[in-house]
Amino acid sequence: MLPAAPREVPRVLGRSADRPRRLRSLASLRELVAESAVRRSQLVAPLFVADDPDRPGAATLRPLRRRTVDATAREAARLRRSGVRAVLLFGIPERKDAQGSSAWDPHGPVPRAIRALKETDPALTVIADVCLCEYTDHGHCGVLRGARIDNDRTLPLLGRTARAYADAGADLVAPSAMMDHQVATIRESLDGSGHEDVAILAYAAKFASSFYGPFRDAAGSAPSFGDRRSYQLDPRNRREALRELALDAAEGADILMVKPALPYLDVIAAARERFDLPIAAYQVSGEYAMIKAAAARGWLDETAAARETLGAIQRAGASLIVSYFAGELAAERQDRP
Repeated sequence: MLPAAPREVPRVLGRSADRPRRLRSLASLRELVAESAVRRSQLVAPLFVADDPDRPGAATLRPLRRRTVDATAREAARLRRSGVRAVLLFGIPERKDAQGSSAWDPHGPVPRAIRALKETDPALTVIADVCLCEYTDHGHCGVLRGARIDNDRTLPLLGRTARAYADAGADLVAPSAMMDHQVATIRESLDGSGHEDVAILAYAAKFASSFYGPFRDAAGSAPSFGDRRSYQLDPRNRREALRELALDAAEGADILMVKPALPYLDVIAAARERFDLPIAAYQVSGEYAMIKAAAARGWLDETAAARETLGAIQRAGASLIVSYFAGELAAERQDRP
């Protein structure tokens, strides 16, 4: 049998073809030429503060567990030691009513947690979510007029809530109710109370997503009737999302956020292209739970999948990422601070 003829090296423009694999041959070389890397300093860890953390319905996934104020301070200190420099607070009050009045109570779980965190670690960036869904007895993000959400009656309550969090020492407030003109109302409330330096991280493009289930268990915020499609974005609408982002930017938002993250990478990328403000993304509870569930069945490597998804979110254009993986990945210390 004749020996096989040698394979010809393909020619490109009269020379040997490029060999991209050369730069993949060593782990250290791959690190040297990596185009992007998620840093611990870009991650924000959500924390749930409750007056009674053991109430029925609390989530079992560790990052979604409810904690007392003292336990929240300890968890934030642990996160800070691992390199996570920012937390996003959600409150679960003892008492709920139709207006969600516990949201702006200076003795409520979030203001008390803000004060405790700032006393323990003044360098920690503390962000407070501004919404009424955890505080209303009907579970919607605003006050009701009949069976509908009254946008304009909700606005001053959101402004009052943001002011309470700023009074407690929050560095940023994060309006997530998706009420029209919530950013302008909150900016006016903050500026009028001497909090001109408190920034607004706006949930500008928050979609009516199917990926919020574990969060609603943790926060006790599932609506008692209907759904949130009349105020959260239709998942089919990219142009409408960009319009919402533009409106919040014009009203004074300092950071624009897209939520959820992975199903809306195209929106993140478009936002990064269109706006000069920092772009945030929220890798929500359902995204986290899917990876956890698949890893528990042995279908994928949890850490690798988490890092890959966070990398995709950053590559799309997010400069900060809210994720329930923040503490777990930071503890691995495999990224660069």
